[in-house]
Amino acid sequence: MADSPTRRVLVIGGGASGNAVTILLSRAGIAVDLIEARPDWNATTGSGITLQGNALRVLRELGVWEQVEASGFPFGTLGITTPDGTVLHIAEDIKTGGDDMPATLGMQRPQLQQILIDAVRTSGATVRLGTTAEALDQDADGVLVRFSDGTEGRYDLVIGADGLNSATRAAIGITDRPEPTGMAIWRIAAPRPEGLERTDLAYGGPAYIAGYTPTSENTIYAFLVEACRDRASIDPATYADEMARLAQAYGGVWPEIAKHITDPTKVNYTWFDRLLLEGSWHRGRVVLIGDAAHCCPPTIAQGAAMSLEDALVLAELLTSGRDWDGELLQSYYERRIPRVRTVVEASMQIGQWQLDGVRDADLPGLIGRTMNSLKELP
Repeated sequence: MADSPTRRVLVIGGGASGNAVTILLSRAGIAVDLIEARPDWNATTGSGITLQGNALRVLRELGVWEQVEASGFPFGTLGITTPDGTVLHIAEDIKTGGDDMPATLGMQRPQLQQILIDAVRTSGATVRLGTTAEALDQDADGVLVRFSDGTEGRYDLVIGADGLNSATRAAIGITDRPEPTGMAIWRIAAPRPEGLERTDLAYGGPAYIAGYTPTSENTIYAFLVEACRDRASIDPATYADEMARLAQAYGGVWPEIAKHITDPTKVNYTWFDRLLLEGSWHRGRVVLIGDAAHCCPPTIAQGAAMSLEDALVLAELLTSGRDWDGELLQSYYERRIPRVRTVVEASMQIGQWQLDGVRDADLPGLIGRTMNSLKELP
């Protein structure tokens, strides 16, 4: 198996982790089919994303760093403010990607997705949009997959990168599901106010956290975190009104941001969830990466980084010359789980402190320890 020239891989899901592993495996000469349920490949979805150095390090390995750098807004500090906008503390961000990469870069999520889409398109992989895997039939040597369009394909390995509510995870008999943490987030993209050059976070007021991140020279995304409400009780037509109401309590640049919270279709409302699969991330020749295996609140902005690192580590192992067997796939899990667990537990702890109203929590200490641990290569 190790020397077979005909290895075929199916990647289910075209988000960050699925796109990344597709690029890396295709580059190594492996035949990769990527399927994505959404016909638009999620190319216009989302407001903004915060990428720290360890995520940028993977994007450099993918060969897209120049495009990401040109599209995003790099910065190296984090501000803590009062609800009225008074700056209490400015912390230097830890360079988790090495001294030659920015500590942090904000960018518009659709821009990142388009950059990755373009890289997948040029990698030689076969892409099928609006397509799902309807059945996975495994034997000792591979997986026969039946697709939603009625076709079939046989693969040496299937990679489930289909996100938080992964159908692949359920199909291979893993019953774990994401659990709500009790918090939810409102997000919107907006023009960048003059002088806004880093992420600032305000703790307190009607929201647990009010923050924003520059995503280009001209744009930001702003977010407000509150206790989660029954989504059915919030009419999507009122999303802008709801977010603007929360934003009114915050000073600094928030009044300028609030002027642009007018279109409910531009506002995203999402619950925070937690998931961490323990024991293994594979069953037979189907393996999970990214949000299909783990997710956590974005309280330290490491979700995308963990997913991208999954892709990097799995691709490294699959191109190492070793047999594609249970031992190799278990070694992928064992490399990833300590690092991912550290991020999930720290992210959950920060959220829990907010929910419990803990005023003397060692937030800087926890973030510092966590981010320092991520400076090592994954």
